[in-house]
Amino acid sequence: MTATEVPRYAPEWLELREPADAAARASELLAPLISALRSGQEDGTGLMIHDLGCGSGSMGRWLAPRLTGAQHWILHDRDPELLVLAADRTPRTADDGSPVTVATVRGDLAGLTATTLAGASLVTASALLDVLNREEIDSLAAACAEAGCPALLALSVMGRVELTPADPLDAEIQEAFNAHQRRGGLLGPDAVTQASEAFARHGMTVRVHASPWRLGAEESELTGEWLQGWVGAACEERPDLGPRAVEYLRRRLAACAARELEVVVHHSDLLALPRPTGGTS
Repeated sequence: MTATEVPRYAPEWLELREPADAAARASELLAPLISALRSGQEDGTGLMIHDLGCGSGSMGRWLAPRLTGAQHWILHDRDPELLVLAADRTPRTADDGSPVTVATVRGDLAGLTATTLAGASLVTASALLDVLNREEIDSLAAACAEAGCPALLALSVMGRVELTPADPLDAEIQEAFNAHQRRGGLLGPDAVTQASEAFARHGMTVRVHASPWRLGAEESELTGEWLQGWVGAACEERPDLGPRAVEYLRRRLAACAARELEVVVHHSDLLALPRPTGGTS
C-alpha cells in the first residue's frame, strides 16, 4: 500500500465522539464475527487482533469486553501519543474474565501484508476506509484474504446527513463536503462500496450494516464540533460558498446551542469473513 497521509486526530475530538461511535456500532455483526472467531480458537491459542489506525483505542474498549477467551491486541497508529493512550485504556479482561494483552506498532498501512497478519484472528478499524484510496483498500482486502483473517471495518461515512429542521443550504454543503472527502483520490463516501467489492473479489464473504450517528439534544457539544468541521471542509472545497456558509453555520450552531437541532450522520460497518467460514452472503 502507498503511505497515504491519514489525518491525525486530537484526543479531545476522539473522546467527544466515542459515546456516539459506541452507540452507532453495528452490534448485529457481532454474532457472525464471534462465530467465525470461535472456529479459529479451537487450538486454544486465543485471539490476535490488529487494530489499524487505532486512535485512542475506542474499538478495543468496545469490542474486547464483548469477546470471550484470551486476546492479544496489536494497536497500529502513526501518532505515538495516541498509541500510548490507546494501550493504557485497553480493557485487560475479556467477557469471560480471560486476559487481554496489548502491543503497539507505530506506522501507517504501507507495511501491512499477509506476512504481517500471519497468525492474526481479526483485523479491525474505525473511521478508516473513507480516508484510503482504491489501491490501499484493495491491498488491505488482499492481505486479509491471503492471511485467512476476518476484517471488521466500522463507521465509514456514507455521504448522507439528515438535519432537522432542514435548511435550504443543507444539500449544497453536503455535496461540497463529499467532494472534499474524495480529494486526492481518496474514496470518502464511496469507500464501503469499493471495499465490499474488493473483499468479495478476493474471495471473502461481505456483510454491511448501517451504523449512523443519531445526535440529539444530549449530544449538542459533539454536534457543534462536527458542524464546524463539516462546514469548514465544505468551504475548503468550495470557497465560493463564502458568506452564505458563514451565516449557515451561525444559524446551525445557534440551533444546536438551543438544543433544537437533530442530526443523523450516516455510516456503515463492514464485516468480511474468509470462506468457507462466512458461508454465503
